[in-house]
Amino acid sequence: MFRELNELLGASPQRPETGKFTLLRDTRTDGSFLVHHFLSFYLRAGCKVCFVALLQSFSHYNIVAQKLGVSLTAAKERGQLVFLEGLKSCLDLLFGEEEEQSGQPSPLQFIREASASNLKALFDFVRTSLTPAGSDSWKGPVLLVDDLSVLLSLGATPVAVLDFIHYCRVAVCSQLKGLIASLRLSLQGNIVVLVHSNEDSDDEENELVVNSLCHHSDLILWVEGLATGFCKDVHGQIKIIRRVSLELTAEQDVIQIYQYKIQDKNVTFFARGLSAAVL
Repeated sequence: MFRELNELLGASPQRPETGKFTLLRDTRTDGSFLVHHFLSFYLRAGCKVCFVALLQSFSHYNIVAQKLGVSLTAAKERGQLVFLEGLKSCLDLLFGEEEEQSGQPSPLQFIREASASNLKALFDFVRTSLTPAGSDSWKGPVLLVDDLSVLLSLGATPVAVLDFIHYCRVAVCSQLKGLIASLRLSLQGNIVVLVHSNEDSDDEENELVVNSLCHHSDLILWVEGLATGFCKDVHGQIKIIRRVSLELTAEQDVIQIYQYKIQDKNVTFFARGLSAAVL
């Protein structure tokens, strides 16, 4: 599974870090394997997860999760996973079916509104999904978004997207902390967000969102395609940036760079130039 990545990050499902905002950033490659890692990691750790999936269907994520030893269907049934299937919600909104079925406004209601600057319905969905009940025994709330860039493609403004993330951070890491404390549980929440970026792109709105999120992240995992092109033995490079400067202003961020190869049920990481194929 993704044991090597856990070792690189110093993470353990038995004792997951809390109160962290993790940014997953990909350039010239697909960083979705990181989304699958964090989804299976937090479910295995016993956390309550709200997954805003805007890129793929539930069946896609479930198939990959089963390869990693986790059943998303079972997690939904026991109330551990709240899954927003963005593709289906968008289609239902376009054909006017979602409100008729549920009687509630869709989390992606902004698509049908004249103003694309209001993501309140999506924020309310996240807050309601992660608000703990008295009978909950989960280790902590986690918000996972795949991927945030889709909101811009659907018409949301950069300011609205950044406001949404800001309010989610306050709710998941601060307000819910107070609620959980009232239930005599000392837990904080985590947020993991994937964004696509291309430094040579003319998409100024997307790059504005990406750069703003980078400044506020506790941890950045930046995967990039190889500058030399495709290689069957090395699929890309990952840059792990620990934002030490957020807590200690006199310190510099800690940066580690590795290359990786994606396999069926695992990802292998190695120092640059030390691929098994090269050695």
